[in-house]
Formats: sequence, C-alpha cells, structure tokens
Amino acid sequence: MAAIWAGIDAGKTHHHCVAIDESGRRLLSRRVANDEPELLELITDVMALGDEVTWGIDLADGGAALVIGILLNHDQLVHYISGRAIHRASESYRGEGKTDAKDAAIIADQTRIRRDLHLLRPSDETVTDLKILTGRRMDLVADRTRTVNRLRAQLTGIFPGLERALDLTNKGPLTLLTGYQTPAAIRRLGARRLETWLRNRKVLRANQLAETAVEAAERQHTSLPGEKLTAQMVHTLAKEVSALNEQIAEVDKLIEARFRDHRHFEVITSMPGLGIILGAEFLAATGGDMSIFGTPDRLAGFGGVAPVPRDSGKISGNLRRPQRYNRRLQRVLYTSALFSIRRSDESRRFYDRKRAEGKRHTQAILALARRRVNVLWALLRDGRCYELTPPTTLAA
Repeated sequence: MAAIWAGIDAGKTHHHCVAIDESGRRLLSRRVANDEPELLELITDVMALGDEVTWGIDLADGGAALVIGILLNHDQLVHYISGRAIHRASESYRGEGKTDAKDAAIIADQTRIRRDLHLLRPSDETVTDLKILTGRRMDLVADRTRTVNRLRAQLTGIFPGLERALDLTNKGPLTLLTGYQTPAAIRRLGARRLETWLRNRKVLRANQLAETAVEAAERQHTSLPGEKLTAQMVHTLAKEVSALNEQIAEVDKLIEARFRDHRHFEVITSMPGLGIILGAEFLAATGGDMSIFGTPDRLAGFGGVAPVPRDSGKISGNLRRPQRYNRRLQRVLYTSALFSIRRSDESRRFYDRKRAEGKRHTQAILALARRRVNVLWALLRDGRCYELTPPTTLAA
C-alpha cells in the first residue's frame, strides 16, 4: 500500500499543495485557487498518487474552511499544524528562503513524521453556530470597550467630576449623556426636572442618578475650551455604546437559544462559575468532543492551565507557564474559576488553601482552574451534572 502525505499552505485566494511519498520525495507541487472545482481536481490528482493520503494544513478555519470541508466530505484524514510550528520546523530544512511551495513541503513532511498533530473532524452544527456567535460577541464587547474609553476621555476633558461618578457601561448614565453633558446644562435643569426626564426614559433609580449629576455639576462652574463640540461628541459616543449594549444583548439571546440545543448544556452549566456565555465559549473553543484530547491533562495543556516542566542538567522541578495554548479557552477556564470562588464553598476552600501555601492570587486561580478541568472532564465523560458529593458506586 503506497502512502502519500500532502501539505497545504492555505491562503485567502490561493493554496499551495505539495505531496510526498514515504521517503520524502516530492510527487506533486501545485498552486490552486480557493475555488471548489480546482480544489476537487487537486484532491482527485493527489488521491491518484497512492492508496492512502494523509493531509496537513496550517489553518483550521477562515480561508481554509472550504478545502477542509471538501476533504472531510471525502473522508480524508486532515491534520492541523500551527504556523508557529511550521516556522520553527523550517530552521531544520535546507535553505533560508521562504515560499508557499517550501511551506507546503514542510507541512507535508511534518505530517509524515509527527504523531502529535491535531486531527480535524466534521464540526457539530450547534458548535459551529456557537463559534460564530461567540466570535461576534467578542468583537462587539471589544468595540464597546474601545468606545467607552473614548467616551470617558471626552467627558473627562469637559466634566471630570461627572466622569468619575458614573458607570458608563450602564443604561442610566448613558441615557443621561445623550441629553445633558455639561455642568451648566445640568444645573439649569435641576435635580427634580432631571429626575422626571430620566424616568420618562425608563431609567432605574432616576432620583439617585439625578442627584449625583447635579451634585457633580455644582462642584464645577468653569466652562472649558471646546466644551460645545466635545459635548456633541459625548452625545454621539453615548448613543454608540447604548447601541452596542443592545447588540450584545441580542447576541446573548441567540447564544443561549443555540447553546440549549446542545447535548452537553445541562452538564456544562451545572459547574459553578460556568454560565451561559462561558459555557458556550467552552464549547466553541473545544468543539465539545473530549475524545479529541484523549485525557484531561491534554485538555488542561490546550487551555494553558497546566504548567510545563523546564528542567535541564541538575535543575529539576522547574515549572513555567506554557507559551502555546488556546488563549480563548484559557480565559474561559480562568474566568469561570474566578466566578466559582463566589458561588462554591468548595472552590473557596481550595483557593484559600493555595493562598495559605504562599501562592499568589493568579497562581491560586490557575491551580483551581486546573482542578476544575478534571471535574468537568469526568462530568462530560459520564454525562452527568455536577454534584457537591459525587455518587458512590455500589459494591457487587
């Protein structure tokens, strides 16, 4: 049986494919457009070179989505190798030049000799939707953070007292800034009329917000240069933040509705600290199939919560933070561990014990996150929800 290894250096508009045999001899090198007819022709030609083909690719989505989908539909084995791994491996190959053909050849050869590459599998439709929705949510949250920072900077330039007093991510303060932005305008209106104005716009605790704004206005009677134009910019930015909040809320509803369709919804959300959004992001980052990782240790390593050894010579037991891990999954594991301290007495006790051992806050949270990976792994493996006292197995 002739075995063939094919490497694809993926791009947005074109890919380059190199196929090699078991001795590393190059059998095919071709540049193809990221278009289905040309990709089908390429796959047919490569499959004709041998009885068994194993594919390697340097992207797992984006511009490579079409070729991966076609390969998986043809029951082909496709492995993912990161761009960083290719860059490091290229140092051991002859020549200093970098071309798409050389990268594709390196991908093919690394696929041939390595046994630890991630195998790509057909995605669950629900997981695919969650990847799209959670990715969109992350973009919206980032846009909101940037807009809030601009809003704070502009408001500080004309009314620093009000900027300090308001939480500019909440609806009430944002509604206030869409109508009144300067100390003089708020003083002229007064607390009572401002409260009525806010109530008419369905702002909660309008009386407290009105008193806070008027009190800040009474402490500043100086009009600063550019106040009129800056006030207009504050008005615009406040409306933008409000619009982003509405978009995030709409996406959150879509995420929850889609997440509830997944078979692991009840299991994942039963873990303290893992709610709707973090649970959906966990599925998006891992795919929901724990068999891909094999063990909870590999899942912890993929999530960046398992320290890696750095021993040499007489030095042993030297652990450091990994450099290659999924940042998105690590944020989910870390944040959920942080939340669990407030919601779970067991997590709080574990955190306090690590702190008593001399661990810093971040180290204690990472240790808790690592332990929670084992628990979540066991729950997903057994298909049962989290319980403070695990069920005991009756003796035969």
